[in-house]
Amino acid sequence: MEVGFETRITPGDLYDYMLHHSYSSMSGLLGTMVGALMIVGFFMNMDNVLLLIVGIVVLAYLPWNLFLKSRQQALNNPAFRKPLTYLLDEEGIHVSQDDVTQMQKWEDMVKAVSTRNSIIVYTSRMNACIFPRRDMGEKSGKVIEMISTHMAPAKVKIRW
Repeated sequence: MEVGFETRITPGDLYDYMLHHSYSSMSGLLGTMVGALMIVGFFMNMDNVLLLIVGIVVLAYLPWNLFLKSRQQALNNPAFRKPLTYLLDEEGIHVSQDDVTQMQKWEDMVKAVSTRNSIIVYTSRMNACIFPRRDMGEKSGKVIEMISTHMAPAKVKIRW
């Protein structure tokens, strides 16, 4: 069995990936907790406005920074200017653009997760294949089935 589709990675797709990646890491969660605690501290002791300001800045910094990074990366990286063709088969994931094809074996995949907008298959701790749901269309079920069949269940955290 094999399933293929074509996609063009947008700044929104990159932002979705970066948000998920950052907020599922310890530093992202810690930053959010610190910002939230500062805001709670302000409401418990209303005479320190600095806590409120710093809390808001801490909470807003990461999403705003990721938004800017995703826009910049989409504009500056030539790989995102042209469509990517993905083919998932028994061996792994084949990614093609122009005349270049790369293949990642299933056993080398780190994990697979889902967001509201994408399915993300990590090929390393920092790199991933991003499958936007809008481009998979009716093939999303088959894509999820291929991933779930070929990766260890502990590595797959995909919600329909």
